[in-house]
Amino acid sequence: MHFNAVSQTKKQDTLHQQKNIDFNYKALIIPASLIGYGTLSLYNDKLTNGDASIRNNINSDNEKTFPLDEGTQSLAFLSVYGLNLFGVKGKNNFKDRSIVLATAYLIMGSSVTVLKRTTHRQRPNQTGFTSFPSGHTATAFMGAEFLYQEYKDVSPWYGVSGYFIAAGTGYLRMYNNKHWFSDVVAAAGIGILSTKIAYWVQPFFKDLFSKKQTATKTAVVPYYNKNEMGLAMSMSF
Repeated sequence: MHFNAVSQTKKQDTLHQQKNIDFNYKALIIPASLIGYGTLSLYNDKLTNGDASIRNNINSDNEKTFPLDEGTQSLAFLSVYGLNLFGVKGKNNFKDRSIVLATAYLIMGSSVTVLKRTTHRQRPNQTGFTSFPSGHTATAFMGAEFLYQEYKDVSPWYGVSGYFIAAGTGYLRMYNNKHWFSDVVAAAGIGILSTKIAYWVQPFFKDLFSKKQTATKTAVVPYYNKNEMGLAMSMSF
């Protein structure tokens, strides 16, 4: 008796698997302008003097600080999950929005870390050389854009509140003498752009993390000829 097995695989047309990225070039204008301004300040004396002037107007070496920025930096993106808990549904479900947030945070965090190490700008309070850009501000604006994208179809005021909190975070970073104005401006652009990129690439990551179930068909057929008999199994998957 013999046992024969034959398998066949059905390949899907790769053209049907391709995802189109909803890329809007106009969406780059604001974040690119903010990043450009901040970067230019590293080499332009007028912008550097402007940083010093703004710093003197906001913080005249005042030792009194308000460390609220440690909490407000995360408030916007946490609000997305808070609103969902209260029944206000956003654009994506928990899993998809979490993938977007993780992607945005990875882009933002890596960008900020690289720039801090390469620019080596001294903080206004002279406590270190990691001033450019502001990580707290970048996180806050990343969250603000995340909140806006998730709830812009529900109400634009959610996005407005997120950006208001982000702007307040940036102001506190300057008031607490941790960052220059241009540090905050560039960070805002990085945060916004990171979230926009995360939404543009979402279709690919959604497919990557989704569980794809493949249908398997099995058929067992007995056979007999003059010389042998047995079973033949065919599997299609």
